[in-house]
Amino acid sequence: MEVEGMEDEGPSSQSELPDLQATQQLPADLQSSTPAENVCVNQRAVDKLTEGFLSHYLPDLQNSKRALQELTQNQLILLDTLDQEITKFRECNTLLDLNSLFTEAKIYQNKLVNIRKEMIMLHEKTTKLKKRALKLQQQKQKELLEKEQQRERELERERQLIAKPAKRT
Repeated sequence: MEVEGMEDEGPSSQSELPDLQATQQLPADLQSSTPAENVCVNQRAVDKLTEGFLSHYLPDLQNSKRALQELTQNQLILLDTLDQEITKFRECNTLLDLNSLFTEAKIYQNKLVNIRKEMIMLHEKTTKLKKRALKLQQQKQKELLEKEQQRERELERERQLIAKPAKRT
């Protein structure tokens, strides 16, 4: 079935629209029984409809495209900002870790200083004790020597006191 007025370059697009609407309003049984090969469509009408469709939807689509590009750009900026913030947090954590390490190092340094003082004090005490032990040892040896000398003097005196037989002459 052919729609008349569609093959020729018809009047204006407004007059073509009612013809198209008439074609679209055919009963369902007629449309389904009509093979697709028999339908002729005016190219000018298709161009006009395409133009109308594009002029109606294209600005919205272009606005949507711009909005999506802007959103994508903002998203990239947000991702960069988020990455920078994450880096800052990591640096803060690193600084906190460094601060705790320095605090811990200070504590251990104080412990080492205290241990060093204790070791110096113990060294001084052991040196004094060694000197005292040496003095005591020398004093004991001196006392033992004196006792030995005293005993030898006493033995010598006893020998001298022991009566000796007189020599016969």
